[in-house]
Amino acid sequence: MRLLSEIKGFSPALCSQLAKLGIQSVQALLLHLPLRYLDETRITAIRDLRLGEQTQIEGVVVHNEVAYKPRKMLNVRLQDDTGLINLRFLHFYPSQVAAMQTGQRLRVFGEVRPGFFGYEMVHPTQRKVGEDTPVNSALTPVYPTTAGLGQSAIRKAMHQVLKAEYLDETLPDWVYQSMQLPSFASSLQLLHQPPPEVALASLEDRTHPAWQRLAYDELLAQQLSMRQHYARRKQSRAPAISASTTLVARLLANLPFTLTAAQQKVVAEIGHDLAQPHPMQRLLQGDVGSGKTIVACLAALQLIEAGWQVAMMAPTEILAEQHYKKLCDWLQPLGITVAWLTGSQHKKQREQSLTLIASGEAMLAVGTHALFQEDVQFKQLGLAIVDEQHRFGVGQRLALRKKGQHSQLEPHQLMMSATPIPRTLSMSYYADLDVSVIDALPPGRTPIITKLVADDRREEILQRVHDACAQGHQAYWVCPLIEESEVLQLQTANDTFAYMQQTFPQLKVGLVHGRMKPAEKQAVMQAFSANEIHLLVATTVIEVGVDVPNASLMVIEHAERMGLSQLHQLRGRVGRGAAKSTCILLYSKQQCSQIGRQRLKVIFESNDGFQIAQADLHIRGPGELLGTRQSGVPMLKIADLERDMALLDTAKTTADQLLQRDPAAVTAHLQRWLSQGEEWIKV
Repeated sequence: MRLLSEIKGFSPALCSQLAKLGIQSVQALLLHLPLRYLDETRITAIRDLRLGEQTQIEGVVVHNEVAYKPRKMLNVRLQDDTGLINLRFLHFYPSQVAAMQTGQRLRVFGEVRPGFFGYEMVHPTQRKVGEDTPVNSALTPVYPTTAGLGQSAIRKAMHQVLKAEYLDETLPDWVYQSMQLPSFASSLQLLHQPPPEVALASLEDRTHPAWQRLAYDELLAQQLSMRQHYARRKQSRAPAISASTTLVARLLANLPFTLTAAQQKVVAEIGHDLAQPHPMQRLLQGDVGSGKTIVACLAALQLIEAGWQVAMMAPTEILAEQHYKKLCDWLQPLGITVAWLTGSQHKKQREQSLTLIASGEAMLAVGTHALFQEDVQFKQLGLAIVDEQHRFGVGQRLALRKKGQHSQLEPHQLMMSATPIPRTLSMSYYADLDVSVIDALPPGRTPIITKLVADDRREEILQRVHDACAQGHQAYWVCPLIEESEVLQLQTANDTFAYMQQTFPQLKVGLVHGRMKPAEKQAVMQAFSANEIHLLVATTVIEVGVDVPNASLMVIEHAERMGLSQLHQLRGRVGRGAAKSTCILLYSKQQCSQIGRQRLKVIFESNDGFQIAQADLHIRGPGELLGTRQSGVPMLKIADLERDMALLDTAKTTADQLLQRDPAAVTAHLQRWLSQGEEWIKV
């Protein structure tokens, strides 16, 4: 891998600036592709300008003045043979004023806007030219950049590396023969220096064959990386666990329900994985309320019966505590000790839990991120279960798994998610995982009715809440997330709580939010579960892990501000019993954006988590569904999972063939595309 610092012309200062963009090698610079293009290949006469167009003009400065009212600005008048236009600069340096003195010929590029004196351009790019200075022969690329690194510096650097020695093919001809895609070299040459006849639209929407070639190469690299990781995992060693002969049967006999066919299928898939001598890495998907916890419990029993410990990690204390209570109810009658570990525990409680885990007396440990802290030592960890796995970073999940590396054996890992993974994500970012899906809800669950109601009908909704509670049911009132601010959200929750107490003096109203002390939060949730609280005012902290079958009504304020996955999760807090359940989405007509309307339409029309997740992918892209803010997993930079679905299908098939037929080409291709040491893996 050739470093930029080794190439003549790349000064330490330039290398330092490029490094801020994550660019240190020639390949990384070549793959730093334009965001958009400017058409500076022709000059438009001023009389032919059209509003809203970005275009290039040339003329002589006939007026240059720094005005101070209504604010300081530089006004420049430019004239050609056909007319005049005003150039306006709100931020400028003395050197710019000097460069645009009267009589100077300028070539200017910008957007044409209406102004007080006719057409104008605000902050256009401009440069001095002579009467016979030729126009550009190629479209002008505009690159992602950073402070102190100008476009001209990036273009000059790119010109230096667009040489044949750096543009060789990494893959054999047969990979591309049936796809009619251009070569790697010609694709990069065109994208960095596109000729004027290339359709600008095909470059900007990335449908041009040159973009498609690079998108395919990127997807292929991702698939190869995933398969290599999958193969490495198959070579690792893990405890091979025999099927439970006692504990599973005893638990199933004690349960007040029977497993659905979908749950039984998934239990069998997990059981088969656990019996293998290499680590299971399975993703268990199931919609809200599909019964993932009992499936995880049965997997845990298989390990416990064989003498191995199990850890179960959840992203919030409410969810972790929900699991802890359920698992204690199921497992303590079987004589199994369950430890509880969170960051907010008192020192004495924490030390007791740590001792139980380290000695092996606690065969199951349930908790939050506290489970992978340095002072937590397992005697013999055989299975790590991670719920709502996308909420944890790669490093956090890996830290938990490393707690169990005894005598070169890795623990098995089961990841659970109630946010279904669309097929495109499953094929790409989760391609190294085995996936199980619980595709049916347990019997007795009633469908949730979803209603969209404008907030000017608030009085009707308040009456609805009163009626539901008067009939013996319970209700949630969820406060909005305002500008990602916990402080503002907390204030909204407190104000709403006070308002509800005043509006419903005959009802017991509770409040729960993320800043409450765990003991306070626990007390409120216990009271709500016991039907001692009729109406629970809450922030989105209740999004996961709250299971109160008697709650049949949920009102979500400013639903237009929330993501689809979050709305679906919140809605899943009702409909958990036999009573007819309703989720009311209150929205503001004035503040509802186009995307907000799209989301509300999707959630109103569908209860299917997979359909909702696919729509979420379409609206927001893969970042949120993958949890990349926490995970550090690199996103695809060129390919688009929806637009390039056909390329992904082909890349998946080709990756398998390449690994068998040409390992050397695989290595070369991955070195080009993973030049920053990144891997597209979920651990």
